[in-house]
Amino acid sequence: MKRIQLAGYRAEHFGYAVAGKVATITLNRPERKNPLTFDSYGELRDLFRELAYATDIKAVVFTGAGGNFCSGGDVHEIIGPLVRMKMPELLEFTRMTGDLVKAMRACPQPIVAAIDGVCTGAGAMIACGSDLRLATARSKLAFLFVRVGLAGADMGACTLLPRLIGLSRAADLLFTGRVVGGEEAERYGFHNRLVEPEQLLGEAQALAASLADGPNFGHAMTKTMLWQEWSSGLGESIEAEAQAQAICMQTQDFERAYHAFAAKQRPVFEGN
Repeated sequence: MKRIQLAGYRAEHFGYAVAGKVATITLNRPERKNPLTFDSYGELRDLFRELAYATDIKAVVFTGAGGNFCSGGDVHEIIGPLVRMKMPELLEFTRMTGDLVKAMRACPQPIVAAIDGVCTGAGAMIACGSDLRLATARSKLAFLFVRVGLAGADMGACTLLPRLIGLSRAADLLFTGRVVGGEEAERYGFHNRLVEPEQLLGEAQALAASLADGPNFGHAMTKTMLWQEWSSGLGESIEAEAQAQAICMQTQDFERAYHAFAAKQRPVFEGN
């Protein structure tokens, strides 16, 4: 089986740093509010695919530099070229952007998005593709696809967003493209909680570190089941969870937790 180490990975189109078992990905074009390009889309997709085989990274933080998360696709470097493309090229692009979200959902590591300032378009979909979202009150969330004449159905928006905030609220945001402030997004349940801007990255990394120190196999199984059960009925889901939990009960982490509990100690998980 393929196994790799990603602590030494060198990103070309975004920032990448590792502390302990946590990797932090930083979109770093702050002068443009961190837009995505064809190259950054592709590299992000490939990195998340590689994370499925990483033995050293146990959680991921996704953030942006300069007080903004991500303004979506770069107007000049993506949208301009798109209007000149034919259907095969357009479909290749839209599939690539969707593949980024699929790769985020498929990697076993929990992903914590640290969202400040602008979080729009494809940036909003990266937030949707994350497992947890910490944000600031000044953050601005918007699904802007309709504002450029497109459908709100982009990168899985019509599946992911209704499951995060409900169908009626998702319809509102996807039809109108309106901007939602941090407090409203938290009320909707999109953001898990709000923190002060100067504390945002530190809190996101602390949360990721706590997850990385937890039962990694169990976290990976939880993430798999959260994704898998969206399209399952209750009976199928209960059976799938019974099998998943029985598998987790065979791990050494489960046995470690029992012995630590019996000794009135805190368990130290090793992910096996």
